[in-house]
Amino acid sequence: MQTAKNLIVVGGGAAGFFCAVNAARMNPNLIVTIVEKSDKVLSKVKISGGGRCNVTHACFDIASLTDFYPRGGNFLKKCFHWFNTIHTIHWFKERNINIVAEPDGRMFSDTNTSQTIINCLLAEANRYNVTILLRTAINEVINEYNYFILKTSHGNTLQANYVCITTGGFPSLAQWSWLAKLGHTIIPPVPSLFTFNLPKHPIHALMGVSVSEAVVKISGTKLKQTGPLLITHFGFSGPAILKLSAWGARYLAENNYEFGIEINWLPQMSEQQLRNKLNELRFDAAKQMIGSKCYFSIPSRLWLFFLEQIKISSQKKWADITNQQINQLILQLQFNHYQIKGKTTFKEEFVTAGGIDLSEVNPNTLGSKKIPNLYFAGEVLNIDGITGGFNFQNAWTTAYIAASSIAEISSHANHQKTATE
Repeated sequence: MQTAKNLIVVGGGAAGFFCAVNAARMNPNLIVTIVEKSDKVLSKVKISGGGRCNVTHACFDIASLTDFYPRGGNFLKKCFHWFNTIHTIHWFKERNINIVAEPDGRMFSDTNTSQTIINCLLAEANRYNVTILLRTAINEVINEYNYFILKTSHGNTLQANYVCITTGGFPSLAQWSWLAKLGHTIIPPVPSLFTFNLPKHPIHALMGVSVSEAVVKISGTKLKQTGPLLITHFGFSGPAILKLSAWGARYLAENNYEFGIEINWLPQMSEQQLRNKLNELRFDAAKQMIGSKCYFSIPSRLWLFFLEQIKISSQKKWADITNQQINQLILQLQFNHYQIKGKTTFKEEFVTAGGIDLSEVNPNTLGSKKIPNLYFAGEVLNIDGITGGFNFQNAWTTAYIAASSIAEISSHANHQKTATE
C-alpha cells in the first residue's frame, strides 16, 4: 500500500499552474494543491500581450535565447537544455493549441486570446485533480525533518512533503521576509520593464508619434538599446525604452530614476553620412522650404519639432541654412539629449529584477541547495527577461523542471516505502 505524497504550489500564476499540472500528470499518486492569495488565478496570463498572452518568443537557439535575460541568463542556459521554446510549443500543441509567431518574433495562440491558455491550464488542473485554494496567503513556511508546515493568513496550517514557490516577484524587500526566514538569500527587488518620464516637456505634444528604429543610450554609461520608440503624453515608451529599463534596472534604481538619455533618431546613418546629406540638400533642394518635406526616416511632425527646438523657421529655404544650423540639426537627429525624472509601469505587466539568489538553486532540478524538497519556479527567482514572451518562457521552463524533479523524487520515495513494507 503506497502512502500518497503531497505537493503544495504557492502561487496561482503561469509558473504555479505549469508546475502543478505537470507534476500531477507525471506522478498520478501525488496529491497537488495550488494556493493563491487573491481571488483569481492566472491574472497575469489574462492581461499579458494586450489580452492575447505572449506565450513565448520564436528564438530556438539556446545561446541566443539567454541573451534576452538581463538577469539569470547563465542559469537558464542550463535549464533550457531540459525545456525550451520548442518544448513549450510542443506541450501546447499536444493539447490542441497552436502557438504561432508574429513578424517580430512574439508568439501567441492562433485564437489570439489569453483565455485559450487559461482554459488549457484550468482543464489540465481539473484533469489531474489539482486542488486550487483561493484567498489563501502563505505567511510562513516551516521546514520540519521530512515535511513542511505552511502557515496561512487564515490562521490555520497546511502540511506538505514538497513545496514549490511560484509567487512571482514582490516589489518591496519586506514582502520577501517569509522566504528569507527559510535561510535563502534575497537579491533586493527593483522594478524592470518601465517607461521613462519627462515632466513638462514640449515633446509631449507629439504623443503617439513613433519611429521604427532608434538607439537610446543612458548618458555616462555603456547602457544602450535599439528598437522602436514611442513618444507619449508623459515621455518615452516602446521596445527600445523597455529593453533599456530592464538592462539598466539596478543602475536606474540607484539613481532614483533621474538620469540623462541620448537618442539617435537616425541610427541607419553615420554622423558623416547625415552631414553629407544635409549639405547636399542645401544644393539639391535649395529653393524648397526646409519644413515642406522631411527627407529622413522620421515622421514629419518630429522633423518640424526639431526645427522649432533649434529656432529654424520651417519657411526657411534649404539654400539659406548655415553650417552652424547643420551642426544643430545633427545634434537633434543623432545626439538628442533629454533629462529623465521618474518612471511609469508599462501597462500592467509589472516585472521585478531580484529574488531568490540563483547560486542557492540547482538549475537541473530547480530545487533548493539548502532545503531538500523545496523548489522555486518563475519570477520569484532572480531571473527576468525583456518584453516579448521571455518572462513566460522562464516560467514554463523552470516550472516544468521543478515538476519533473518533484514527480521523480516523489515516485522514488513511494517505491522505496513500498519495498520496505
